[in-house]
Amino acid sequence: MTRDKPDQAVNAFDESDAPVRLRDEYWFYGPVAMVLFLLAWEAAVTWSDIPELFLPRPSLIVVTLYDMIVRKGLLIDLAVTLYRIFAGFFLAAAVGITLGILMGTSRRLYAICDIFIAAIYPIPKISLLPLIVIWLGSGNMSLVVLSALASVFPILVNTIVGVRQCDEGLILAARDLGATRGQIQRKVVLPAAIPSIFAGLRLALGISIIMIVAAEMQLSKYGIGARLTQAGSVLETGQVFAMLILLAIVGIVLTKAQDSLDRIVGRWRTR
Repeated sequence: MTRDKPDQAVNAFDESDAPVRLRDEYWFYGPVAMVLFLLAWEAAVTWSDIPELFLPRPSLIVVTLYDMIVRKGLLIDLAVTLYRIFAGFFLAAAVGITLGILMGTSRRLYAICDIFIAAIYPIPKISLLPLIVIWLGSGNMSLVVLSALASVFPILVNTIVGVRQCDEGLILAARDLGATRGQIQRKVVLPAAIPSIFAGLRLALGISIIMIVAAEMQLSKYGIGARLTQAGSVLETGQVFAMLILLAIVGIVLTKAQDSLDRIVGRWRTR
């Protein structure tokens, strides 16, 4: 009877470790599903004789995208769009995380700022574009500010929630051990709020991409949004789909990069 216990312990360990192995084994499901979707799209358009004006085949979209990158300088427009996205996003991250930590740890500051956040948060930020253009002009600065305004609130709100969920016992213990206010925020509060902050950053980056492309379609002469408007105005459906595919690829790359950064910071947080 006693010899069965080690075997039972090994089996229990294998079962608890199984979910990790299953997650690793399923990594290719997404790419395979995407390939099957594109093949079904190609076959459906080919067999149903849908006009290319309404729904081009994926193979044609890839050829069009390659042509736009090689001959029509699409990468320059992509670089302009990415600059506007990340400039606004990083500005929003700096303001949102800093203000969120301060509001989460100070009841007075929270009481002062909460009413302004509640008033401004529901306003569609694209509706502020005319005012921003009047104040800042129609250049890059106006688009960067619009992106920052749109993406700062998810970061700010999630940071406040993460800070307020920090265990007060840990804060009191650090204070009893002689930690300063800055050390408590840096070594106790911030690590505890990291998961919530990263959730806000993920939402904010998506909002920033949407806002910049939408604003470029209305305002700018350069960028992916401006190219989309130009292609749509002359019924170049293949070019429209090509730029949408390019934006989708950018979204996938940024999402996976965020996941990797999240894992790295998670290991730092655990230490």
